[in-house]
Amino acid sequence: MGYGDEVAVDRAHCLADLERAAAETLPSDVWDFVAGGSGAETTLDANRSALDRVFFVPRVLRDVSRCTTASTLLGRPVPVPVAVAPVAYQQLVHPDGEKAAARAAEAAGVPFTASTLSSVPIEEITAIGGTVWFQLYPLRDAAQSLRLVRRAEDAGCEALMLTVDVPWMGRRLRDVRNRFALPDHVRAANISTGSTAHRRHADTSSVAVHTGELLSAATTWSSLAALRKQTRLPLLLKGVLAAEDALRAIECGVDAVVVSNHGGRQLDGAIASIDALPEVVAAVGDGCDVLLDSGIRSGTDVLRALALGASGVLVGRPLVWGLAAAGEAGARRVLDLLADELRDALGLSGCDGVATARQIRTFVPA
Repeated sequence: MGYGDEVAVDRAHCLADLERAAAETLPSDVWDFVAGGSGAETTLDANRSALDRVFFVPRVLRDVSRCTTASTLLGRPVPVPVAVAPVAYQQLVHPDGEKAAARAAEAAGVPFTASTLSSVPIEEITAIGGTVWFQLYPLRDAAQSLRLVRRAEDAGCEALMLTVDVPWMGRRLRDVRNRFALPDHVRAANISTGSTAHRRHADTSSVAVHTGELLSAATTWSSLAALRKQTRLPLLLKGVLAAEDALRAIECGVDAVVVSNHGGRQLDGAIASIDALPEVVAAVGDGCDVLLDSGIRSGTDVLRALALGASGVLVGRPLVWGLAAAGEAGARRVLDLLADELRDALGLSGCDGVATARQIRTFVPA
C-alpha cells in the first residue's frame, strides 16, 4: 500500500490495518518519530491498556433503529464527536501533509487542528474550508506567539488550543538513538526559525533541540489569563490531567479542557488519559467541555470516552497512519471507520445517540 492506493484503503477494515500499512510505507526513523513515546514508553503503552480495561454494561430492548453519531463540539454541530488532533510536520509522511489531512477532515465534517509546527502555513490550511482550530505552543518569543494568534484569527480559525504540557520535548529514546533530524523539505512553516532541526546532533534528536530553543518553559496561569484577554476565539487548554488544573482553567475562562498526556510523548509515567478523565469530568461539571486525547484507536474507544463523560475526542496518530498509507484517501478512511465503528458500538450498547452514551454503565476489572 502506498500513496493514493485507494483500492488498498478500501480493504482497511480497522485503524490497525492502516497502522500496518503506514509502518510498511515510512522510513524506519520517520516511523519511530510518529509511533514512539518518551522514556520506556510506559505511558504510551498505558494509554492503550487503560482503554482496553473499560468495559460496558449494555442495555437491551431499546429502540436504536435511528441511532446517530451526531453531536456538538464547542457548541457547533458535528456528525461525530471527533476532532483531528494537532500533529507537527505532516509532510514527513506525505507530500501534501496537512493539506491532505485537512481536506479529509473537511469532507468528514469534523474540526482539523493545525499545529504551531505544521509543515504547511495556517493560511493554506484554512483556505481548504471546513472547521479549523489552531494549536498554539507558548514560544520564548512572546511577540511571535501573539503574531501567530492574530494570523490564526485573520485566517479564519474558529478556536485556539493552547498546549501546556511541553516546556520542552520529552526524551524520546527512539529519536535519540536514530539521531533524528528533519529532511530539508520539511519545515515549521508558521514560524521564523533556523535550521537546527535539520542538522544531525550526536546522541540526541535534532527536533528536540530545535523545540527546546523555541518553546517557553516559563508559561504560567497568568500567561493563560493574558491569552484569554488577547483573543475572542474559543479557547481550549490541552495537556490537563489533574482535576485541580481543570478547575483553575475554568477560572481563567477556557471553553474546553483536553485531557491528554501528549500520547505518551512527554512525562513517561504520567497517568493514562482515560484514567484521568472521570476525575476531571466530575470536577468540571457544566463549567466547560472536556475532550479526551491520547490512545483513541476505534469507535469503541470514542464510546468509552463518552461513557466516562467526555464531550468528544481528539485523534492524532491514526490520521498520520492514513496519510502515510494513502494521502487524503487514507486520512478520510480513518475518519469514516471511526464514525462507522461508533455507530455500531452505540447501537449494540443500547444507545440511540451520543447523549444517551453518557448514561452507559462501565466496568473496570480489579
